[in-house]
Amino acid sequence: MEKVRIGIIGAGLRSGIAQYWHNPDGKSVVVGAADVSVDRLETFKEKVNDSAFVTTDYKELLKRKDIDAIAITSPDFLHEEHAVAALEAGKHVYCEKPLAITVEGCDHIIETAKKTGKHLMVGFNMRYMNMFQTMKGIVDSGVIGDIKAVWVRHFVGLGGYFYYHDWHGASKNTTSLLLQKGSHDIDVIHWITGKYTKKVSAFGGLDFFGGDKPNDLTCPTCDVKDTCTEASPDTLIQCAFREEIDVEDNNVVIMELEGGIKASYLQCHFTPDYQRNYTFIGTEGRMENNELEGKVYVRTRKSNSWREHSDMTYEIKKQTGSHGGADPKICDDFIELVANNKEPLTSPFAGRMSVAVGCAATESIRAGGKVVDVSQRTVRI
Repeated sequence: MEKVRIGIIGAGLRSGIAQYWHNPDGKSVVVGAADVSVDRLETFKEKVNDSAFVTTDYKELLKRKDIDAIAITSPDFLHEEHAVAALEAGKHVYCEKPLAITVEGCDHIIETAKKTGKHLMVGFNMRYMNMFQTMKGIVDSGVIGDIKAVWVRHFVGLGGYFYYHDWHGASKNTTSLLLQKGSHDIDVIHWITGKYTKKVSAFGGLDFFGGDKPNDLTCPTCDVKDTCTEASPDTLIQCAFREEIDVEDNNVVIMELEGGIKASYLQCHFTPDYQRNYTFIGTEGRMENNELEGKVYVRTRKSNSWREHSDMTYEIKKQTGSHGGADPKICDDFIELVANNKEPLTSPFAGRMSVAVGCAATESIRAGGKVVDVSQRTVRI
């Protein structure tokens, strides 16, 4: 395939990734986009390709013969519908995480990809970040021994702005933010350890957001916008304390992975800072990152080998491009997958398993913390 021609479904914020695919002198070009908003489509044309075909009906996009692949950057609850339709239309698919908001939805997409023979890739861009590729390399090197424990703390600063002012705050649209937000972290735990989660127990609550405000209340029209801690100057921003919000903003998940690895994942959406803190503990040492410092620390213990003689600090080099430089890399990987059948760093099964863990943890939370087995499948695609 000389040049991969791409169409985008969903011209909102995440569609900004299309800039890395639109390279008329390179290996790919963005030729079309679909979204329910005409304004978003016009903005998309201005920022990406002013001659792109645009439509408010994504099915019209899928009918086009001049499109080889579809990138799905629509809201989570539409991923299954859009991905299945695109695959059945004979298009290769790049789908933003989470792959779907149910395990059944993920399986439906994967089975359709297998049936149609088209490529399917999940947008786990954290695998492409220098920070986490370094941590993966350290673990694979064996310097901290066999991994036995993983602790992850996710401080979601501005959680209200990003997740409780719009559709994310309703479980019917997301199932849980353990999928929308947590799928990245769960996937990194699986990727770096090389093991998938078998069972979970979790606790969570709506401890800050939600409340008794009308569902149609917006920040610009609110009487307390000048004193509200979550007020936004943007137009038509829904109140973060409205009645319909039912997605937990404070979660604690305990996981047991294959091989007996114990892991914990903590996620809070009303912290003052934004960072992810990962700790991996092995039989010969411990590894921990600091996103704010841009460093990874390795501490070793007695092992009767050369490894016990030193500790190490890795200073992570900065990359250019959005999401810490990961987006250009993941876009290149999708093109290599479509054009040359080169397998990317991510896999559909990994996307499915991060959703499966998020769904199991959500079930546990809403059932009072019971232990829930994570849905598996026999064949990993």
